[in-house]
Amino acid sequence: MKLPEAFERRTKILLGDEYKELEKSLEMIPSTSVRVNDKIGYKPSDNKVSWCESGYYLNERPLFTADPLFHAGVYYVQEASSMFLEQAVKQHFPMAETVLDLCAAPGGKSTLLSQTLADSCLLVSNEIIRSRAYILAENLIKWGNPNVMVTNNEPKDFEFLEGFFDAIVIDAPCSGEGMFRKDAGAIEEWSEYNVTLCAARQREIVSSVWNVLKTDGILVYSTCTYNLEENEENVQWICNELGADILSIDLFGNNNITKSDFGYRFYPHKTKGEGFFISVLRKNSDQSYSFKYKNVEKKGTKRSKSEVPSLSLIEDERWVITTENNLIKAYDKELYCEFLLLNKHLKCIYSGLVLGEMKGKDFIPSANIALSKVLNKSSVETVEVDYETAISFLRKDAIILPESKRGYLLICYKGLGLGWVKNLGNRCNNLYPQKWRIRMKI
Repeated sequence: MKLPEAFERRTKILLGDEYKELEKSLEMIPSTSVRVNDKIGYKPSDNKVSWCESGYYLNERPLFTADPLFHAGVYYVQEASSMFLEQAVKQHFPMAETVLDLCAAPGGKSTLLSQTLADSCLLVSNEIIRSRAYILAENLIKWGNPNVMVTNNEPKDFEFLEGFFDAIVIDAPCSGEGMFRKDAGAIEEWSEYNVTLCAARQREIVSSVWNVLKTDGILVYSTCTYNLEENEENVQWICNELGADILSIDLFGNNNITKSDFGYRFYPHKTKGEGFFISVLRKNSDQSYSFKYKNVEKKGTKRSKSEVPSLSLIEDERWVITTENNLIKAYDKELYCEFLLLNKHLKCIYSGLVLGEMKGKDFIPSANIALSKVLNKSSVETVEVDYETAISFLRKDAIILPESKRGYLLICYKGLGLGWVKNLGNRCNNLYPQKWRIRMKI
């Protein structure tokens, strides 16, 4: 691996005698790790990620696209170092009521947050690039937790929400030094100028949402790079200029994680994973609420009867059912006002649990509810399929289920919902979303 000369010079100053070990580690094959969902008791290996309860290293990298469990949201392929976010959540904001994941695509940290935070927490996952925001939404829908909203906004668009969030996670766009082993393009794009540019951009991003964080709220700042400018120097700037205190994280014996005065570093020659930096800060500057909830109901939104044709939800009394432009949605009653407020002011890609769509008198169930953890499966017709049929369904091929009932059927693989078909007897209309379908030949 040919590394940029300037990177070598700078990183030798940072690591000293350890640099040779880092350089050697970058020639090795990177590990593959996944984080499992709590949908089922799934154990992909015996090799746990020691800092994440649901993280596992795999013995080899399989073809994930060929696994229906991957499409069912049973696990998420995530870099092990990034899973350390779980410790920040558990130790500093486990009972947060409102959390913003500002730079969230493709969804690794958001799916981790949605699983680690309390069920009653509202998680807003934002991505500025629209195409990536749709990928983020797909991954969160498949993960199956209901109190999640996906937005497609710039950081400054959140300024009206002064003091709204208990915690903000910023996995900041960076120069990507920690991904050199996995991404050759990161090496080609690296330059000292880009490091300086990224550091300035990161400060701008943090500044844009600082007022959105409550006083005593938690900021998790992370990058996948090594240099001081984007990491320690930016954390010090946040403390000095914006007003924050650095918090420590108990490593529980993970002494291969490098602790600095400003955060925690993951080096591939010391930890089994890629390069990563994370810091947890508590805001100490004053901030109070300024927004109002009144008149936040969107035009075209109507409250519906609690019953939805053809299906029901677990804890049925927990949900507000609405009709929005023929879409039937469910919102947690305790968070309904918050959802409406954000729907009104932000560009929402995904908000509320979409149950289905009314076309005339016909209720067409959505892929979202098929993958949700709150669907009461006893209220719908299900059909268990084998591997070949599951792959055909995920490719959006035509499938035939002559022995099954006619009408809308939930296709299940190993007891997990994948999506819907409308069984007409001699054939099925495959309702799997076109954008999600498997395109490669398996």
